[in-house]
Order: sequence, then C-alpha cells, then structure tokens
Amino acid sequence: MAGCSACGSGDGKVAGCKNNGGCLTGGCNKMNVFDWLSNMDLPVVDKFNIVEVRFKGGRKDFFRNSENLQLTTGDAIVVDVPNGHHIGHVSLQGELVRLQMQKKKINDDDEIKKIYRIAHQKDLEKYEEVSKREMPTLYKTRQIINDLKLDMKLSDVEYQADNSKATFYYSADDRVDFRELIKLLAAEFKIRVEMRQISLRQEAGRLGGIGSCGRELCCSTWLSDFKSVSTSAARYQNLSLNPSKLSGQCGRLKCCLNYELETYMEALKDIPELEKPLITEKGVAKLQKTDIFRKVMWFGYDDENTWHPIGVRRVNEIIKLNKAGKKPASLLEDDVPGKDDHVALNSDLEKMDRKFKSQPGNKKKKSRNKKRKNFRNRKKNNQSNQSK
Repeated sequence: MAGCSACGSGDGKVAGCKNNGGCLTGGCNKMNVFDWLSNMDLPVVDKFNIVEVRFKGGRKDFFRNSENLQLTTGDAIVVDVPNGHHIGHVSLQGELVRLQMQKKKINDDDEIKKIYRIAHQKDLEKYEEVSKREMPTLYKTRQIINDLKLDMKLSDVEYQADNSKATFYYSADDRVDFRELIKLLAAEFKIRVEMRQISLRQEAGRLGGIGSCGRELCCSTWLSDFKSVSTSAARYQNLSLNPSKLSGQCGRLKCCLNYELETYMEALKDIPELEKPLITEKGVAKLQKTDIFRKVMWFGYDDENTWHPIGVRRVNEIIKLNKAGKKPASLLEDDVPGKDDHVALNSDLEKMDRKFKSQPGNKKKKSRNKKRKNFRNRKKNNQSNQSK
C-alpha cells in the first residue's frame, strides 16, 4: 500500500512514517498542514533550510537542516534540544515553513536548534522503550499529587528520547506551588522534571475525542490558536443558551461558535432592533423568532397561538408608524389595506357573473334544473299520498 498524501514519495513507494496508509489523527495527521506548494517549481538553490518538526500531542517546533539531509514529510529525525536530544517527525518543509515562522513571529537566528540526523532503527527502539514509561509515570504522579493535596490536574507526560528529562503537562485554575512535587518526582523517577501548565482547551486537544458534530475535535486536528468565546456569539446566532449544548469537552464554550459569527453579524445589519412589541389595532404583537438570512421575523399576539411571518421591510414600516403614534390595522395591513384594489377585483367578478348568466346555455340549464325539481316534488307527493 502507498503512504498517505502527506508522506507519499510520489513514486508509489512508502516513505515518511511508513504507516502504509493507516494514518490516524493520533498519528502523523495530528495538526497536519497541507503543503500546497509541493507541486510548484521553486528554486532548488535557495531552498529554505528550516524544517517544522512535530512531537507528541501535536506540539511543533522549528529546526535547521544544516547538514542538507534529504528529508520526506513524516521522517523520524533526531533533533537538538537543551541538555540532550529528542526524536520528532517532519511535518512541513520548504517555503511554507518560512510563512509559518512569519505567522508565529519567530526569527531566523541562532536560537533555532539543528537537526542531527535521520533516526536509525536503534534510536526508534530506544525511544519506544522510553515511551513505555509515560503511563506508569502518569498514574504514579497523580497519586503523589493527591497525597500532597495540590489543586491541579495532570493530563499527560512526555519523556525525552534520551531518557534524561520528562515534561509534565497540567492544568489548574490558580497558581500552584509544586516545588515539593518536583523534588519527589526527581527522586522517584531519577530524571530532570519540567512542569508545563496548559489551558483546558489545549488539554482537550492533547487528549482528543469526538465532538457533538460527529467529527474529531478541531483542537486536536487543525486548530492551534484559541480565541476567546463569549455567550454573545450564541445570542447573535439565535442559539439556545444551554451550557450543556454550548460547552465542548474542555468545559468551555465551543470554539466553533466563532466560525460563522462574522457572517451572522453582517446579516444582522438589516434586522431591526425591537425595544418594545409592535402595536396594531388587532393587538400587541411580540417577537417570537427571527430568520436572519431569509430576513423574516415571526410575531404573535397575546390571545393567539399562531405566529405571523413578517418581512423586515414591513417591520420597519410598522415601527415608523408606532413612533408617529399610529396603529396599522394588523401586521399585514394598514388602516386602508388596498381597499380600491379589492373593490375593483370584486367588480370584475360581478361583471363576469352577469355575462355568463345572460348566455343561452345557462337558460337551458336553469329550465332543466326546474323540471328536475318539479319531478322530485311530484314524486314525493305521490309517495306521501300512498302511505296515507
């Protein structure tokens, strides 16, 4: 089988992660970026020598390919990290890396670490053995946190490939004093300890899951920048303010509430804001529902169970009449709702009736109807006489 579109070598052979097309969100497709410049002819001499590398949980960083290694997206490589080395996978290379660095405001300077080499089989085997320590370490650390009664939630542990350092990812509402915790962890696991606090949205992205839409979580597949979401976004979109429906798996408002917010805000410019109900001679009409994109507003009277769909233009007319102290006859009609047109229509119908009444065919039908009626009456009289 050929590799996926990100890791394929183009000649039908498997390259990169060598998963044989079995890539999942938890694998090399997690936080993947489509290289739309891959099929374009770019200068080979001036090829950008910085590569984007992906680590566990979708974490990404940039490293310099100073040795000019022939890399393929998905390749496992050994990179330089402070006080050791680590193994990651190539997620992006070429000119798109330059654009990503500009977007994240990262300078092309000496702070960017270099790539040592492409990972050998022994490197991958050692890294796999080190990764097996992560789950036992996670459970043991949670037990220690409970013993110390620290108000924090440990979500993930990541060991460095050289087995010299472990990063503990946690979330907390308040500031946590974990100096005693670090001493206990360093003595327990014989490693250097780094505590890294993440938000609840980042925690959900690292753990992954399926959203209420049936798709994998945006934060675990492609979303990297988390913007603030307020309940006003739900109000503008006429959504029910139900916390259980508006909250994601992180316990915060869903990020997707912001996706179509600008479109709704643009459409709401034509929708009038009602400070009070509409007043008509038929009664007081209150707003029940608004169809933003169809520009239709539903109103209902207090003594009725039906809703009346009214266009935005008509609503603006009624608002102007109410401000002038006037009342229309109803939501659909003014004081004189096309009375002349109605009279003209009825007069045309009356003329047509008189025309067809004067035709000879109608006289014959009338005489036939009279004969039938007289026959029925005589028949009824005879039956009544016989019964007597």
